[in-house]
Amino acid sequence: MRTNNLFRKTLMAVGLATAFSAMPFAQVAAQQAQENGAAQQQAQDAAMQQKTSNETVPGRTNDAWITTKVKSELATTNGIKSNDISVATADGSVTLTGTASSAAEKTKATQIAKKVKGVKTVDASGLTVSDTAK
Repeated sequence: MRTNNLFRKTLMAVGLATAFSAMPFAQVAAQQAQENGAAQQQAQDAAMQQKTSNETVPGRTNDAWITTKVKSELATTNGIKSNDISVATADGSVTLTGTASSAAEKTKATQIAKKVKGVKTVDASGLTVSDTAK
């Protein structure tokens, strides 16, 4: 019985010593995890700042959106044959090329392109009036 009691006390002492000696390691691990979490948060914040501009390649997303918007506006406008007009955008500058059926259609297409948000300039020099309209 005495041996059993001595064994129990020894086992309890070893358990407590192990637990107390492991405490600093747990604190170090927690501190490192907190530092890693802060570093990860900073990386996520930097990534979010890059994503808030909604651009993978700077300027390309805006140009694609402007091109699509100008094309859709031309397609939904009466009196404009949008199939004969091509739209290209670079840095907010829209270039219209193709053939317009009349000078009025060319002017109207230019005005519609200028009204789209984000458009800086419109170059319609490549948009020619068809010979049948002259």
